[in-house]
Amino acid sequence: MKLKKGISDEEQLIAGCKEGIPRAQKELFEQYASVMLSVCVRYVNDRETARDILQDGFIKLYTKIDTYSGTGSFAGWIRRIFVTTALEYLRQNDALKQSASIEEYNNTIADENETVLDKISADDLMDCISKLPDGYRTVFNLYAIEGYSHSEIAGMLEINESTSRSQFMRARNILQKNVQLLIGHENANQYK
Repeated sequence: MKLKKGISDEEQLIAGCKEGIPRAQKELFEQYASVMLSVCVRYVNDRETARDILQDGFIKLYTKIDTYSGTGSFAGWIRRIFVTTALEYLRQNDALKQSASIEEYNNTIADENETVLDKISADDLMDCISKLPDGYRTVFNLYAIEGYSHSEIAGMLEINESTSRSQFMRARNILQKNVQLLIGHENANQYK
């Protein structure tokens, strides 16, 4: 197969990667690396570890690209590889078995007229998510961001479905509390 300079057609790019053409692999990496690094960081909360997972994910992608059938979104297929790679890392390091006690967090949240999303930036919200305990953060990411069901999450993480639901609810409660604290801190700084 002869690749055109500056591969842009997705089918041609996939075909080039299936044939092991280095330029196609490089182009695929350049197109997806930054987005997939963000996915990895959401799960492991450490940039260096996320880079290692990114590298492992691309190795898996290049070796398993023959299994991509062309049905469904190629970007979605790639994302699943990186989520699975991050989950494997967490499983190997027993990060999913560790959790913080919910009792240390206050579950009450004050009602506000203005929505929380009007008060904080996406970066602030991602920072709050990154501070969740590993198990809570993983389930929250899988359910709220990736769109997996609790049944699917239970299968992926080898936990009970009720544990997935519980971890998600606890993560959501902690996030609500931390966002409220962040908003209160920003409001206090605004009047200084």
